Amino acid sequence: MAANSGAHNLMLHWLTHVKAIRGQSEKTIEAYQRDVSGYLGFLANHIGENLGKTALGKVTITDMRSWMAFERRRGVKARSLARSLSAVKSFYRWLSETEGMEVTAVLATRAPKFQAGLPRPVGKIDAKSLIETAEFQSQDGWVGARDTAVLTLLYGCGLRISEALNMTFSQVPLPEVLKILGKGNKERIVPVIPAAREAVNTYLRLCPHSHEPDTPLFLGVRGKKLNPRQIQKVMEQVRMQLGLPSSATPHALRHSFATHLLEAGGDLRAIQELLGHASLSTTQAYTAVDQARLMEVYKKAHPKGS
Repeated sequence: MAANSGAHNLMLHWLTHVKAIRGQSEKTIEAYQRDVSGYLGFLANHIGENLGKTALGKVTITDMRSWMAFERRRGVKARSLARSLSAVKSFYRWLSETEGMEVTAVLATRAPKFQAGLPRPVGKIDAKSLIETAEFQSQDGWVGARDTAVLTLLYGCGLRISEALNMTFSQVPLPEVLKILGKGNKERIVPVIPAAREAVNTYLRLCPHSHEPDTPLFLGVRGKKLNPRQIQKVMEQVRMQLGLPSSATPHALRHSFATHLLEAGGDLRAIQELLGHASLSTTQAYTAVDQARLMEVYKKAHPKGS
C-alpha cells in the first residue's frame, strides 16, 4: 500500500466525514471502503505512479472507462459496478469540496445501464399463511410466538428485519404508532396494526428471559439478541412446507407490505414515508410490480388478451 498511501489516507478521511456527517451505517461505510479501495488499487497499477492527490486529480474519462472495463472483465455485474461508480463519485465530490480538486471527468462518467430488479412480494394469502405457520417450527411455544411476532412486524408495519431486531423492551407494549430508527439513523413513524400488538404481547407473556428497558426485545434461546439468520431459517422451513419460491424471504414480507398497500389505493408518497425510503424512485419500483400484476390479469381476462 506504500505507493497508494496518499490516496488511501484521503479515502479514510472521506469515510470518517461520511460517517460523522451523514450518519451512514457500518455496512454502508464498509461497502464504500470496499468499492473505493478497489478503484484506487486499479488506478495505482493503471497509472503506474504514486497515487496521491495530484494523480487523483489527473484522472480522465479514458481512465474511468478503463477501470469500468477492467471490472466487467472480472465478472462484476452492471448493477454492482454502478454502485461502485456512485461511491467513487461521492469520494471525488468530497475531494472537490475539501481539496479544490478538478473532478469533472469522474463526475461525467456514465454508469452502465442495467434492468432494475423488481421487488418480489408474496401474495396476501401466502403472507398470512407464512406468518401463521411460523409458530409451528419450534417445540418451544415462546420461540414460535417470537418468530410470529417478528414476521408480523415485517409484514404488518413494513419493517426491515434489522429494524425489528433492534427494538428494545422500552418500546413495549407497542403504541398505536411506533418510532423506528432506520438506515442512516433516520427516524420515522410507523402505524402499528392490532395484529402486530397482539403478536408481540403473546411473545412477551411467554418469553422466559428477564429483561431491562434497554435490552433487545427479541431474544435467542440463550437470552441474547436474536440473530437475523434464525428468522431466515424459519422462513426457509415455512416456504418449503407451503411450496413457495425461494424469493419468499423475510425481506419479501416488507415488499408485500408496500405492494399490498399500493394495490389497495395507498398513496406512493405515504408508502415512501412508511418504508423509510430516502428517494421516491426507490418506492416507485412497487408501481412496476402493480402494473405487472394488472397486465397479467388483463391478459388472462381480456377476450383478446391471450
